[in-house]
Parts: sequence; C-alpha cells; structure tokens
Amino acid sequence: MKVIFMGTPDFAVPALKALIDKHEVICVYTQPPRPSGRGQKLTPSPVQKVAEENGILVRYPVTLRNKTEQNLFKMLEADVAVVCAYGLILPIEILTACPNGCINIHASLLPRWRGAAPIQRAIMAKDKQTGVTIMQMETGLDTGDMLLSESVAITPDMTGGELHDKLSEMGGRLILKVLDKYPTPIPQSEKGATYAKKIEKQEALLDWNNLAEDLEAKIRAFNPYPKAYFEKDGERISVLKATVKDEKSTLPVGTLVDDNLSVVCGLGTVLSLDVLQRSGRNALARDEFLRGYPLKKGEKL
Repeated sequence: MKVIFMGTPDFAVPALKALIDKHEVICVYTQPPRPSGRGQKLTPSPVQKVAEENGILVRYPVTLRNKTEQNLFKMLEADVAVVCAYGLILPIEILTACPNGCINIHASLLPRWRGAAPIQRAIMAKDKQTGVTIMQMETGLDTGDMLLSESVAITPDMTGGELHDKLSEMGGRLILKVLDKYPTPIPQSEKGATYAKKIEKQEALLDWNNLAEDLEAKIRAFNPYPKAYFEKDGERISVLKATVKDEKSTLPVGTLVDDNLSVVCGLGTVLSLDVLQRSGRNALARDEFLRGYPLKKGEKL
C-alpha cells in the first residue's frame, strides 16, 4: 500500500520501520525540529531521522488546517495514512483524504485512557493491564472504531520506559496485521472511557501527603521522563525507584523515619527511596547516594 506516516517521538519509530519494510511509505509528516541540548541546536524528531535515513520525503507543517497543506496532502494520493503520536489535530479534510482514511496506533486498550499520556496514567492508576489499539480515526479524541487490539500485563515493578518500549514494538507489529487484512471495525463503547490528560511539569513534584503506594506508582510512571522529584535545600533530587514499606509512622509527613531514606507519607504510610539522582549527576542506589549526600532520621524532605 502507498502509506503516509504521521508521527514524531521514539514511540512511533518501530511502526515507521515496520511500514518501510512491508509497504511504500511515500511521505512522513512529523513535528518541526526543536531546539535541544546545551547549545539549543535545532534537532529533528526521531521519526524524521529514520525517514531521512531511508530517503523518504519529510514534511513538518505547523498546522494542517489551511487549504494549501490539505491540497498537498491529497496530491500524494496515498491509500492510507498511519498516525502514531503525531502531535497535531487532524481536520476532517485530512481524515477523509485517503481511500482508507487515517488509522491511529494508540497506547491503551480503548476506550480506557483516551488522550495524550495513556502509558503514565495507566501505571499511576495501578491498572493490571494495558495494550495497543489500532483504530479508524474520526474527529473525536480517540473515539473512532477499533480495528485491532492486544493487551500486555503491567507488572508491579514496571516503569513508564519499559511499558513504552513494549507498546511501541507492539504497535509496529499490529499495524502490519491491520493493513494486511483490514478487520471489521468495532464501534467504541463510552462505558469505561477515561481521559489520559497530558503530563504537566508540576505533577512530577512528589507530594508526601499522598499515600506511599500512589507515590511509588508515580515514580515508576515518570521513569525515565519526566522523573518524579523532591526538593531539599533548594536542590532538585529525582527519585527513580522506591518501595512501599510494611509499616506505619505517626511522625509528620515528609519526615525521614530512619537513616535509610524512608519517608513518611499520607496516613502514616512509609516509602523507601531506593534510587536517586541529583541534578546533572548519575543515578545512584540509596547507600551510594547517602555517602555523597547524607540525610538523617528526623530530617524533613
């Protein structure tokens, strides 16, 4: 099939590579290069890099709402557009431009976790499973008919990064199945629908008033990005791994109950901080971290 691929981050790369191997990818749409690094050099998206390595035409318009861009899209005469974490709203003129429309690779078992951050939200909600849904796109937010889905267990120690990689590879495999034998669309039910709102920067700050189990889930969900953290003496310290302790404390929330970074959380629950990272430094296991940054029983975080 003649395919237009629309995606931007690392998550979309396996799907693009799978399509390049099996179909004719005639154009890739992605987000424009962004400033990054210390020098704020303009850097192409992961998807753009793969497309250019394979000699594929790349476009990165800032909007698809104007007639010029819509006409350019239609002139490609693709059979289908595959969308995976693209980052722009697609107007009806784009959604209907190809004979087979636009097909989306979404990182959840729809209708649960429609929206921008399904991977982190599933872990934070302590869901037992999630997956990938391939769906036919329409004007609603992740409300289109479902074409194929597959589930994966969320293990108690799984991080956002680990789940991201599993679902990314799954998406690449499932999109080929859909294009090979177009399944009968199944309408989504509104029952059980939830919204995975975008992760905001301020959410990464750990609030010790929350339960230890909720903070542990957030720490896993935000590893490796954006990294959950607390502040101590004006310094930002990220927490990459933690363990809920089987004990309670009557000390005020945010207090260390021992010399091993066990902190009091909501309702007296206790969380052990196991892997930490100071700004600009490597992540360290608790004991090694404490040798360079001693924190003692009774201190407040």
